[in-house]
Amino acid sequence: MVRIAILDLYEGHANQGMRCIREIINQWGEFHAINLSWDEFDVRQKNELPDLSYDLYISSGGPGSPLESEGSEWENNYFDWLSKVLAHNESPLTDDKKHVFFICHSFQMACRYFGIGKVTRRKSTAFGVFPVHVLNEGQREPVFQGLRDPFYVVDSRDWQVIDPDFDQLKSMGAQVLCIEKYRPHVPYSQAVMGLRFNEYMLGTQFHPEADAVGMRMYLQQPDKKQNVVENYGLEKWESMIEGLSTPDKIMWTYSHILPNFLTIASHKKILQPM
Repeated sequence: MVRIAILDLYEGHANQGMRCIREIINQWGEFHAINLSWDEFDVRQKNELPDLSYDLYISSGGPGSPLESEGSEWENNYFDWLSKVLAHNESPLTDDKKHVFFICHSFQMACRYFGIGKVTRRKSTAFGVFPVHVLNEGQREPVFQGLRDPFYVVDSRDWQVIDPDFDQLKSMGAQVLCIEKYRPHVPYSQAVMGLRFNEYMLGTQFHPEADAVGMRMYLQQPDKKQNVVENYGLEKWESMIEGLSTPDKIMWTYSHILPNFLTIASHKKILQPM
């Protein structure tokens, strides 16, 4: 049995992220014929957090500012959980290391916790299907195995992590895996889009769980289409639909990053004899 904990940071807001995470886990388990189970924890509304009995953890995206929660009860508890996972993994007495994947809001929170970059508000909302550039470290990253350079992601955020502290990264053994598309026509820093924090923890500022079918159905709902067109223009809506319809873009990312993470994180457990 592989046991997975999903940390839900959506604070009760309607979203596609949790559905996509569940579907990836189910598809991965069926493909590999793995007996698995998962539990969900409402981190922000109910202060729910998993214990250390799970094999791996996926911490979701979520709405709002990753800065305004500083000092709140739920954030303090979340960071306390994170410190316990770190202590467990660093102990020479434990061989059941716990792997964690941080998505978007959780990624920004983790960057704050580790102090490895500036978390700032973007000049404008990043919303759409965008290319992400893989760095040398990302090309060697097992969870990124099979990705192209660039690869395409669903991005939806008002915040970003920029200006990584390379001294802190080096001291932690952390690595920047991928960065935002290069925009030479604007005087803004490129955002860090993916990081390996340590041997057992990594995350992305984009949504690797986003699936093309669900996103396309979501964007084609009349009210959602109207909202995108009013805020970003018809061309943006059309480009998103086109990006979601191309199999080597979003679905390529969907079928690689989190499935690779699940395989690597549970590898030892799967190979244990019955």
